[in-house]
Amino acid sequence: MRRIISLIALCLALVLGATPSFAADVAHGGQIFSANCAACHMGGGNVVNAERTLKKDALEAYLANYSSGPEAAVAYQVTNGKNAMPAFAGKLSEGDIADVAAYVIDMSGKGWA
Repeated sequence: MRRIISLIALCLALVLGATPSFAADVAHGGQIFSANCAACHMGGGNVVNAERTLKKDALEAYLANYSSGPEAAVAYQVTNGKNAMPAFAGKLSEGDIADVAAYVIDMSGKGWA
């Protein structure tokens, strides 16, 4: 019964134009972050542009569509890059990108503490 309900919910989401969400692995996202992002974004900072940090207020201010889906907005940025940030599409899997986006949102909510 649970599977039928999940399938119905997925179908409704797709018909209504929503992107289905799957649970991301925040711990794995932390590993991906450490290996690929920490050189520029250690502790949620930004060594290239001090204003564009990974702190919640900066993400809200600078990421397009943040208010409609924070993890999706971070995943888009990681996938496509922008300005000095390189694109990670083709370097990281979609799952890795979803995990690192979940990690960034989790840590930004905690003030990177």
